[in-house]
Amino acid sequence: MKTQKQNPDQSPKPQPLLSLDQARGHMLATLKGECITGQSNDGDKVQLADLPGRILAADVISPINAPPADNSAMDGYAFNFAALGDNNAEKAVFTLVGKALAGEPFIGRVQAGQCLRIMTGAEVPQGCDTVVMQENVTVDGETITLKKIPNPQANVRYAGEDIKKGETLFRTGHRLGPVDIGLLATMGIAEATVRPRLKVAVFANGSELRPPGEVLAAGEIYDSNRFFLKAMLERLGCEVNDIGVIPDDLEQLRCAFIKADASADAVITCGGASVGEADYTRQLLREQGDVGFWKVAIKPGKPFMFGQLANSTFFGLPGNPMSALVTFYQLVLPALQKMQGLETVPTLALSARASCDIRRNRNRLEFLRARLTTDSEGELHVTPDKQQSSGALSSFARSNCFILLEAGEELLKKGEKVKVQLFDGVLR
Repeated sequence: MKTQKQNPDQSPKPQPLLSLDQARGHMLATLKGECITGQSNDGDKVQLADLPGRILAADVISPINAPPADNSAMDGYAFNFAALGDNNAEKAVFTLVGKALAGEPFIGRVQAGQCLRIMTGAEVPQGCDTVVMQENVTVDGETITLKKIPNPQANVRYAGEDIKKGETLFRTGHRLGPVDIGLLATMGIAEATVRPRLKVAVFANGSELRPPGEVLAAGEIYDSNRFFLKAMLERLGCEVNDIGVIPDDLEQLRCAFIKADASADAVITCGGASVGEADYTRQLLREQGDVGFWKVAIKPGKPFMFGQLANSTFFGLPGNPMSALVTFYQLVLPALQKMQGLETVPTLALSARASCDIRRNRNRLEFLRARLTTDSEGELHVTPDKQQSSGALSSFARSNCFILLEAGEELLKKGEKVKVQLFDGVLR
């Protein structure tokens, strides 16, 4: 029978419990000025097709006006409004002298009393400043009569009306999304300078963990944390190095720490962050780097750990799936975004009425998985999931938000207002 190695750190000194804001603030202050290791600060030039999800390392400036020239906003007839004079009703007749299509402009100048057949997107020719809709015109051979007089300069999109040449489209630190890519293409921009991908090493710790697809023996469970962590990291645009599952063996864990630290800007572990006999994470972090803090006053996710290894920033997540997910989303995510140089966006919290009584945790901010709905009058209501175990991912699959339940002694009564945080694209 294998003898379990004793953990010399199994009786740690008491640690102060940091609030979520304190823990988050400590990490962001520690990471101030952080850059991605081993890469040029000038960034990488990347082609348009490979830009989705990348973070800009330089402002993107428009090289042209949008639209590039005055053009028609609809199918109709272009003319000079001043040609109507003071008596519009008597002089609303024009001679048709040509046409303009998108990509096939009319060459020449349209004189007073003349008009031009024009299609949506076609350049408005010299001498014209207004377009009348084709439905408001009567056509008789080469003559048109306005049935309804438009406003001056109606239905014309002017050069630079949307974006002017030299205008800043996106600033440094912006993550490019699908619509952003479309705008870059619209402006004729074929490449942009982006930050190198943040390298993140991930491994799970636990002798009981087995990969999905295998048959479980007594006491074993499937490894799930590593898979959802990798998926979220990839959505963040990180380059993920999956170290795998490391059993509860001090030497194997020591080797995993060294390997991960040598290959990444950030190291994320799952499990081994508590105080059990086989929990070596804090010991190894102290041995190979510095422990910034350990334990946060949140539920689930209290035994979260943050620190620095020789070459990388370290995040130690609890082993329970929901604890790992909550600590990653609430603590690790903003730290990684800071390391990526991403522009910060305040977390949006909504206010909703509790659909039932909810018991508070006395000492910790709690993140309850819940379902947000609206009633017939459009008011928001939130219902906590029936299953709030830190090991149950099924509750997350049924939910669409977190209830942010502040610590306290008093029961939150049905109908009272509570803060909620919607699941975003990183989680979903």
